[in-house]
Order: sequence, then structure tokens, then C-alpha cells
Amino acid sequence: KDRIMKKLIWLLLVLHTLAGQAQRSMNPRTFAKSITTEDLQKHLYIIAGADMEGRETATEGQQKAAAYIENEFRALGLAPGNKNDYQMHFPVYIDSLQDLSLSLNDTALTAGQDFSIDLTANHPAAFRFSEVVLAGYGLTNSTRNDYKATDVKGKLVMVWSEETAGKAGTGDHKEWSSFTQEMIAMEHGAAALLVIRKNIAPPAVKSNMYVNLYQKTQRIPTFYISEKQAQKIIGSGYAAQKAAAQSGAYAPQAIAANIALSFNKTTIALQSSNVLGILEGTDLKDQYVVVTAHYDHLGKQNGTIWYGADDDGSGTVAILELAKAFTKAKAAGKGPRRSILFMAVSGEEKGLWGSDYYSSHPALPLEKTSVNLNIDMIGRIDPGRKHGDSANYIYIVGDDKLSSDLKPVSEAVNKKYSKLELDYKYNDPHDPERIYYRSDHYNFAKK
Repeated sequence: KDRIMKKLIWLLLVLHTLAGQAQRSMNPRTFAKSITTEDLQKHLYIIAGADMEGRETATEGQQKAAAYIENEFRALGLAPGNKNDYQMHFPVYIDSLQDLSLSLNDTALTAGQDFSIDLTANHPAAFRFSEVVLAGYGLTNSTRNDYKATDVKGKLVMVWSEETAGKAGTGDHKEWSSFTQEMIAMEHGAAALLVIRKNIAPPAVKSNMYVNLYQKTQRIPTFYISEKQAQKIIGSGYAAQKAAAQSGAYAPQAIAANIALSFNKTTIALQSSNVLGILEGTDLKDQYVVVTAHYDHLGKQNGTIWYGADDDGSGTVAILELAKAFTKAKAAGKGPRRSILFMAVSGEEKGLWGSDYYSSHPALPLEKTSVNLNIDMIGRIDPGRKHGDSANYIYIVGDDKLSSDLKPVSEAVNKKYSKLELDYKYNDPHDPERIYYRSDHYNFAKK
């Protein structure tokens, strides 16, 4: 808690500068004193408590956390940040398997043993084919064309996967997957695709959550089929065909077989939300400083709650304490010149969903948004950091990417008040963890 408080006071002072000081003679320490370890603990024990069940996006625990943050914003006197609403809802979807079948020459195969599918990638469809086109690895590149002189428009195509065939003969496709094979099959007009695999996993009954319900292009149905069943389709020439595909000199061929494919699912619409509270500025109130932290975490898995106290309960309670300090300053007639939007976002763990939704549907004009300060995992101690003070440091990410002002502001404030060790490790353009691209600030940076 003390570590969070030190970092939080530094953030408050940076934010105080960026939002515009109402009076340059004002001592910001006066209002920084409102940030206490006791209040941080009180909020964090609730946000990361068992009742929130890990705050997974689009779950009851996440909704409880959103309600708690909204109530705190109300109690502080922040105005609703999304017109008349403190929450900005966005849709989340999950698929549920309804029906799945594949038959070969009128013999039903067993799902999870003979064949399977990717629940999210496929859409409901039913086909009956009298032949299948065997197309090697299903690749086209500088060294091979597995569709050479073959019309597969409207047809069923079957290809070997990497795990069955190895990488020999794949040329400049050093990395390939069933997705690559599917895209190439689509380019050639195939109606559906069978991918031969060594290992067939049981199909998922429910999918992972996703947000991109509508797509510009619909993917073709893709089924994974076992080698045993593929051998039944191809017959005695299976080994020779597989060797030819591996050599890179493959000539596709049509094989007579009655194959029926059927797949159906339902799509359930769920909902998640960002929580927005705004503190209006004075003479520059039409300029906005946005402060974010994600309040979602991983939820409950196999009966275990992933509490997420650090990731990112620490950032979430930081927002609440920053908001409290600034509302006290405003009540004393020393509020910021620019308006400050305090926003707790969800969906970060799923793929930066909440901040992406906000940046695409901004409640406040992006062209009038001066800066986004994002707070993620400030309760963290990095066990891999072997130098300096293990408690008195903070990682700064992205201050050098778009702004020439942010770094000198943060360093000047730190030198005068907080005296943290400012660690720029993750600003390295060759950072293997690519942290700059993996938290919610990036959706603001893109805009």
C-alpha cells in the first residue's frame, strides 16, 4: 500500500501539471494528503475481494465492480462522463454449440475422436458433397502452388496440417496454420475445408468471449479430421499422396466420396461497461485529460478466484484516490483548468476491449483530448528488476512516443516532489514484451 501511495502521489502531481494548475502558487501537497494507505486498502479489499469473483468481463463480478466505482464517483461529486450516464456499455458475445455432425459415405463420425471444429471461427452451415479435392498443404507461395490448374470453386477441399506433414516443402511459409490454409482456400473459392490433424480435441461447448460480431468477410466452414478418417477417404494411395505433398511438387486431385457436414450454434449477447466520471475544469474546460485503469481481471477458473489486486485493482483504486484529491481541490477553489475524465475500463484482459470501444465511440471529442494517462499494475514489484530501490520505482511506458512535453513534465515533478526511480525499460522499441502495445493507453495512441 505504501508503494502504491508513493507512485500515486507522483501521478497526482503529474496530472496536476497536465490538467493546468489553477494557481501556480498553490502547494499540491495540500490535496495530496487526502490520499492515504487506509483508503487505498479499503477500496482494494473490496475491488479485489471474493464478492467480485475476479471481475471477469461481462460477468456479475465485473458488474458489481462497475457499480461500486460508479457509486464512488457519485459520492465524490464527479459528473457522469457519458452524457447522463456514469457507464458506457458495450456488447460482448459468446457462442454455444447446438449441433455438429460429419458423415463419410453415410457413416456418422464421432465428434472429438474423428473430427472437430473451432466454435468461434465457424458459422452455421450444412453441406453435402459428392467429392473432395485433395490439395496437399493447401499453400501457394514462391516455391509451390497446391491449387495449380485446379478449379475448387464451390467445392470441399482437404489439406494436411503442419502437425501431420511437417514443414518440409513449405518454402517461404516458415509459419503456417489452418487459418492460412483457410484463407488460401477462400481465395480460390472453396465452399468448405477439411484439415487433416494427428490429434483431434473435443469441440468446445461454449466459446471464449469476443466483441467483433460483424465481419466484412465471412470465413468458410473448416472442420478438422483425423488421419484415420482421411485415409478412408483417400484410400491405399494415402502414404504416396502425403509424400508428394511433402516434396513440394503436388498435383491436386478430386476424390469421390459422399461427405456431409453440419454445424449450428447460437450466439448469446452479453454486456460489459466502462465507468466514467468527469471533473469540469475552468477556463480550459473544453480540453480533456483522460485518466484510465482497467478494473477487469481473469475471473473465476476451475473454482479458483483470480483476485487481481495488482492487475489492475491497484490502478483502479488509484483512480478513485486521484479523483478524491482533485474534487477536494476544486471544492477549495483550486481545481484544474482542463477537465479531467476518470475512466475505469473493462475488457483489458480480453484484448483492450473497453478502451478500444471508447476510442471508437468517444464520450468526449478526441481532437480535444490532450493526453491519456493509463495506470496499470502500480502495486507490482518486478522480481526481474535487479538494480535500484526495489520499492521506490515506477515503470514509465510511452512518454517518448507521441509527446515532447510528457517526459520533461514527469521528470520535473518527480525531481521536485516524489523522487521515485523512473524506469524507462519498456520504452525500448525492441522490448520483447511489447508493453507499449498491451495496455489501454495504446487505443488512445492509435487515434
